[in-house]
Amino acid sequence: MARQLVVRNRRARRDYAVEETFEAGLALLGSEVKSLRAHRASLDEAYARVKDGEVWLVGAHIAPYGPSGGRGHDPERPRKLLLHHREIARLVGKVGRAGYTLVPLSLYFTDRGYAKVELGLARGQTKVDKRRKIIQEEEERRAREAMKRFR
Repeated sequence: MARQLVVRNRRARRDYAVEETFEAGLALLGSEVKSLRAHRASLDEAYARVKDGEVWLVGAHIAPYGPSGGRGHDPERPRKLLLHHREIARLVGKVGRAGYTLVPLSLYFTDRGYAKVELGLARGQTKVDKRRKIIQEEEERRAREAMKRFR
């Protein structure tokens, strides 16, 4: 399935340990879709919240679409995420545990033209975890370089 990437949340994988990912549709207004097609969005401060049996994307910024005039949309409004009831029930159980949160990883269009958001069920990382990860990646890089020299 082809994806047309609109925006990626680069901080998410650095600040959180993503354990599982979900794909969710977005309930958008027409001016929001036009703005997304122009790649005018940001997920830097965004997160997802489960409220009253529905999942909402909060803090995502979709810039106003210029040609819509004054009838545009609120750039910071909460947007409903479209998931199956079973998926929502599963997320409620997992997010209810301490330390877990739903973080948007990327926003994209499918080949059929639907706007989707990739959510990650994640646990926050501490500075110690981040340092360990950096050290491990550095050791793996050195090992790869050493293997290249001996070939």
